[in-house]
Amino acid sequence: MPKKGLLERLRDGVVTGDGGYVMALEKRGFVKAGNWTPEAVIEHPEAVKQLHREFLLAGSDVLQTFTFFSTDDMLDIKNGQKFSCSQLNDNACRLAHEVAAEGDALVAGGITHSQAYLQGKGKAEVQAVARAQLAALMKNKVDFLIVEYYNIIEEIEWAIEEAKKCGLPVAASMCIGKEGDVTGVSPGDCAVRMARAGADVVGVNCLFDPIMTIDAIRLMKEALDAQGLRPFLMTQPNGFFSTGTDRYGYLSCPEYPLALESRTVTRFDVHKYARAAYDLGVRYIGGCCGFEPYHVRAIAEELAEERGKLPASSAKHEPWGAGIWNSKYQFISARANREHWENLVPATGRPGPASSHFKELQ
Repeated sequence: MPKKGLLERLRDGVVTGDGGYVMALEKRGFVKAGNWTPEAVIEHPEAVKQLHREFLLAGSDVLQTFTFFSTDDMLDIKNGQKFSCSQLNDNACRLAHEVAAEGDALVAGGITHSQAYLQGKGKAEVQAVARAQLAALMKNKVDFLIVEYYNIIEEIEWAIEEAKKCGLPVAASMCIGKEGDVTGVSPGDCAVRMARAGADVVGVNCLFDPIMTIDAIRLMKEALDAQGLRPFLMTQPNGFFSTGTDRYGYLSCPEYPLALESRTVTRFDVHKYARAAYDLGVRYIGGCCGFEPYHVRAIAEELAEERGKLPASSAKHEPWGAGIWNSKYQFISARANREHWENLVPATGRPGPASSHFKELQ
């Protein structure tokens, strides 16, 4: 029996997305910070496959091809074109397909913004860049397309128009918060324009934390409802608290990108995010940079009843800390309950102003 496609799954219930590849692989030593390009699909394919597999076991219904910034112009600027765009995209698709076949996951082919728009080269050239990315994904038979990480509405409209020509479902998400895109277009207007450009799924991804992402998708839904538009909604926030930042989200944090650990959201924060997103009407719920497999498992566990199943990796994990009931320390076993973890306000563990307690070592 053929597997159900994205739109059918969304009509039937909730789809759990995967998490962030580029930052997870940087932490593991397979991606260069600053470049953020996907040579790992050729240089370290097993590392990419292992991360795919961990997301699959954590409950991901979708595995996204690791094709971030895989355009000829971006690769040339970032690293001198070490590998061709075609080589990278072919390998990325193969790896995602191989792991998706181990379960019932869909393979999403992802495309992102390019330098062409920022250089003012016009619609025809911007769409030509998108078309080259899409051709590789279509050749490798992805199940649907994700047009993501755009912060200017006009550019993503052009990309959506090109993606729709492929005949596959198109999910479109912008890396914006409640202030809107970098040109001042509101989240609501962005959502309406994405839907009218043809996107089947509309939402936000990356740059902003789960709380700020919920704020943005709420504004999008209100505007879509007001216009009588009914695309499916998606959210894929980053896994770092970015409250108080500007239009560039966590990129504006002084800790970005190499010292963000103190801002990391917990699995229990993700439980709350998943429930809030679902209650708002979002049906494609995943994560982006900073979302590790255990975060995705929290989404799948929070929505286990709606999904009709627990993820495979829940075999080694009991939700809300239940698995620590048998600790030999009573003060630890006393935490084996939802109330403790749901109400916890995590400490940073730092005794004073940032890094002040290391000055004595200098």
